Amino acid sequence: LDYESLNENVKKVQYAVRGELYLRASELQKEGKKIIFTNVGNPHALGQKPLTFPRQVVALCQAPFLLDDPNVGLLFPADAISRAKHYLSVTSGGLGAYSDSRGIPAIRKEVAEFIEKRDGYPSDPELIYLTDGASKGVMQILNAIIRGAGDGVLVPVPQYPLYSAAISLFGGSLVPYYLEETANWGLDVTDLRQSVITARSKGITVRAMVIINPGNPTGQCLSEANLREIINFCIQENLVLLGDEVYQQNVYQDERPFISARKVLMGMGPFISKELQLVSFHTVSKGYWGECGQRGGYFEMTNIPPQTVDEIYKVASVALSPNVPAQIFMGLMVNPPKPGDISYDQFARESKGILESLRRRAHLMTDGFNSCRNVVCNFTEGAMYSFPQIRLPPRAIQAAKSAGKVPDVFYCLKLLEATGISTVPGSGFGQKDGVFHLRTTILPAEEDMPAI
Repeated sequence: LDYESLNENVKKVQYAVRGELYLRASELQKEGKKIIFTNVGNPHALGQKPLTFPRQVVALCQAPFLLDDPNVGLLFPADAISRAKHYLSVTSGGLGAYSDSRGIPAIRKEVAEFIEKRDGYPSDPELIYLTDGASKGVMQILNAIIRGAGDGVLVPVPQYPLYSAAISLFGGSLVPYYLEETANWGLDVTDLRQSVITARSKGITVRAMVIINPGNPTGQCLSEANLREIINFCIQENLVLLGDEVYQQNVYQDERPFISARKVLMGMGPFISKELQLVSFHTVSKGYWGECGQRGGYFEMTNIPPQTVDEIYKVASVALSPNVPAQIFMGLMVNPPKPGDISYDQFARESKGILESLRRRAHLMTDGFNSCRNVVCNFTEGAMYSFPQIRLPPRAIQAAKSAGKVPDVFYCLKLLEATGISTVPGSGFGQKDGVFHLRTTILPAEEDMPAI
């Protein structure tokens, strides 16, 4: 494991969310400085309280002997006890036993029912794989797509650096398509076509396209019309569409509600709905759940050939089993308490309170940035982030160059040293030349927002 002999693809990987800024923030924290980590969408780390019902159910599953205690009903509501017994009955021996490599069948069925209710079209549990967070699913699918440096994946810029990192790790080529900041980070299909033409002129075979909806780091929500354009484009260019939809519960305006790529595809008629190969991703880490540390996610495959599904299963089976407690969190997310259940009122009150607070914080953060000199910020329509443009003066850019730093990295380091706020420079997500940004979450507590 000498550095010189490491896999070159490992050396190429960059992941700004946990990069130089985060490491410096951690050093300052050890030195006693108060640090506010806004570099990653990690709700519980910034004070969001866990939802009560899912924690009760998983606690009972983790300690099933509690179910035999005659006083269990004094500590846990009857519906939590019932759900815990159900989940234990569908495991192979409790939470300490491996599950099916695709995930527990009963929970995959719950996910399929959730998707059908959301989209209005049936979903097949056999084409749903539970994963250790959405990131593992994304990496699994990219690994299946990328054969070498000649294979390209269209990725939005700015993008969540999971994609650039994974594409580098698997030896592929990232093909950028730029979102237009002046059009609220809109997507233009003409620009998509130009990106493909440019890639092909370099000998790259473009094989897939990524959309992040709602956007990370940009926060925009794709309209149904935009999704139709994307679907038609992918069919014309023979591309697999990868739909990163992990922020689908995080929408802070009413003009463009979340709509899944799958729902739009299925609504385009019997011919087109069978033409596009689509893989969609979701997680328990975002929304009003924020259970990042549990590492629960899934991906659903649409129109993927059976032989390919078999190969994806083979690779999933190498890891034996996804995290079983997280699978139960996923089951609870897609099948939460219903009206009339004992725990429904508390669950509804908690989840509504979190989403309403996030909506207020989206406005507070956007308004705060736009009140600053030389800063302009689009409204955070969805997800968990603001991505303001920082208009750096020439002297600041020169100072950064003298220090051997990219200008927005230099700015974010100075911001960290002065305020203790840990952000991520826009260069870690990609941006147009000569334009600088930073990304911050909107997750700090409302009472802390004015000071931030």
